[in-house]
Amino acid sequence: MPELRTPPETAPPVPPLTLPVTVVSGVGPDRAAMLQRLGIRTVGDLLLHGPRRYEDRRAFAAMRELQLGVGAVVRGHIVASGVKWFRGRTRSVYEFILDDGTARLHCRWWNLPFLERMFAVGDDLMVFGKPNSLRPRTMDHPETERVEAGDEAPVHLNRVVPIYPSTEGLTQRVLRGLVWRALERFGAAVTDPEPVLVPVGSAPDGWPGRSEAVRTLHFPENLEAAERARGRLALDEFVALQFEIQRRRRNLERNAIALPCGGDNRLIKPFLAAVGFKLTGAQTHVLREIRADLAGPVPMRRLLQGDVGSGKTLVAACAALMALENGWNVAVMAPTEILAGQLADNFRRWFEPLGIPVDLRTSAQRGPAVSNMKAGPRLTDAHLDTAPIDATGTARTEPRPTKKDPTGGLIESVGRGSARAAREAVAGAVPSCARLTVGTHALIQPDANFERLGLVVIDEQHKFGVAQREALVRKGRYPHLLVMTATPIPRTLGLTLYGDLDVSVIDQSPAGRGRIRTHVRTPDALPKVWEFLRRELTAGRQAYVVYARVDESEHDDVKAVTKEFVRVKAAMAPHVVGLLHGQLRPEEKDAVMSAFRSGAVQVLVATTVIEVGVDVPNATVMVIENAEQFGLAQLHQLRGRVGRGGHESHCILVADQKTEAAQERLKVLAATTDGFALAEADLRLRGPGELLGKAQSGLPSLRFGDLRGDRVLVEKARAWVKSCLSSQPLN
Repeated sequence: MPELRTPPETAPPVPPLTLPVTVVSGVGPDRAAMLQRLGIRTVGDLLLHGPRRYEDRRAFAAMRELQLGVGAVVRGHIVASGVKWFRGRTRSVYEFILDDGTARLHCRWWNLPFLERMFAVGDDLMVFGKPNSLRPRTMDHPETERVEAGDEAPVHLNRVVPIYPSTEGLTQRVLRGLVWRALERFGAAVTDPEPVLVPVGSAPDGWPGRSEAVRTLHFPENLEAAERARGRLALDEFVALQFEIQRRRRNLERNAIALPCGGDNRLIKPFLAAVGFKLTGAQTHVLREIRADLAGPVPMRRLLQGDVGSGKTLVAACAALMALENGWNVAVMAPTEILAGQLADNFRRWFEPLGIPVDLRTSAQRGPAVSNMKAGPRLTDAHLDTAPIDATGTARTEPRPTKKDPTGGLIESVGRGSARAAREAVAGAVPSCARLTVGTHALIQPDANFERLGLVVIDEQHKFGVAQREALVRKGRYPHLLVMTATPIPRTLGLTLYGDLDVSVIDQSPAGRGRIRTHVRTPDALPKVWEFLRRELTAGRQAYVVYARVDESEHDDVKAVTKEFVRVKAAMAPHVVGLLHGQLRPEEKDAVMSAFRSGAVQVLVATTVIEVGVDVPNATVMVIENAEQFGLAQLHQLRGRVGRGGHESHCILVADQKTEAAQERLKVLAATTDGFALAEADLRLRGPGELLGKAQSGLPSLRFGDLRGDRVLVEKARAWVKSCLSSQPLN
């Protein structure tokens, strides 16, 4: 009887797009190493390596018709070539002359003499660039591609051709051929992701399928088809991102039990009476939203946007008092020691008359604050109702519920009062455990511990990463979260970076603020700028002078604060000038800022450490040298350090506007003080990475999506995902 054998198990087939790129014809070990430098390791990586631009090679431009500064693609033969040396062979220029029968074009590369070995007289080339001279016609550092005998016309010529991000040793012709062959063999393996939310079809609202989109992306019939294909692939990215964002919010709603932090106004009303001014309508509206969150069933996750000087700190103080009224601790995190110190000073001035302790924790002031961050006396039965049991079997200790505010929780100023009246009004009303801690990144260190953390406030959120935000929230058990920024966030970025947060906007400034006028000046106007500044100082005002860096660099002419301090000090004599930058010791920073706030220092020469949070109402002039080095949002933040009192203020931008981008940026800033309009312009001009800075680790990695121009696609993806998830139960 024959022996029965168990058939061997067969391994599941490997998905084609995950195969190594070496399965593509023409990719050996050396070329695979080159592709890896571009992040291409698999077939899928190669197919999704999108072009950075396209060339229309259905008709080349004639060299005689080239226009100064206008990009064009031409084709011709090299008729002369060589290297010229200068300065004892320390500098060089390689040049060849291209002829297409209508005219000649000089192509030059500075300090790249080895290029002489790459080209020869008689070579047939395609060249792309912008002429920087027409007498003779010249392009500096153009892109080139050799036309080879036997070139496949459907791939390299007579069509709209992709131009890819490349690397040394990997020509456009080779890369284009690899993509062509990969599409021929594996293009059908590209499938639509699940769930299918993007409508596919030929109708006006329909999009190409993903496989078709990938093919069209690389080899489109026209530029409109290429953009449609990119939009389809961008939609897939935005849909995946929105699923992650909205699922995160639904998980919070499903799993978290909100802490009761709605308060009862017994601290807020005397606090507003003591500060002595009425809230704006925008502040009142935002506080209604915050109170509803703090008293609701789900932990608050709210982003508060407000332009510089709009009164966000006062709103944060009221939100903190709501949590403190219920006996919960509050943590406030700021990005710099200067801002943290100023916030701590403000909160102490406001809260200590109410009997609320305020601690400061930074890297320089860490020791005493550690023990103070923990709650005071443990809650007794007198503070509690019967304690409910949480999922871990531990009794949760919420304070006894307070009476509902008969006004429905609306916050209103109750008129001018005094600190003594506030103390009398709240005598014995503050729970013994309630305290507020202000700090920097030191708050998220392992040795920083909180008991009964009810509310986390993060000031200038754009200076922190998402991971840092989450690290502080994890110090408690689902505390409420309020993140604030004076750098208005364009809607597209808001929907992607902060899509899991509810958004409040303070779009109204407090009354009594002086007008800010913005002036753009060239460096040769500096003597007049200093003369104007001296007049303001003589009138009793104060000023900032800002520089882009601490020390000089041999690579450019950007001024440094350490050197310019001496010059400004001499120019402003006999007025007192102070120096502030990030490399000073903490005690030195504190001393300079205290002197400036008190008026003992009239001029503060500083770097951008004064960008956020510094509030000196008597400062009326802001001079920013090398203003072309800054982005719009940062310039607007710096400008916001003046105009905080009742006097007219001036922001003077001293800039060498060598580029069109710098000219446009400064022109936009001078034309408006609307931070939201400036944020949209900054996103358009510089892109999200520059706008947010490297600290914003939550910036999504997108191959095809463009956060500068894809707002409509982001909103479509958000609506589709919201509709999809709304049909699914929370449990």
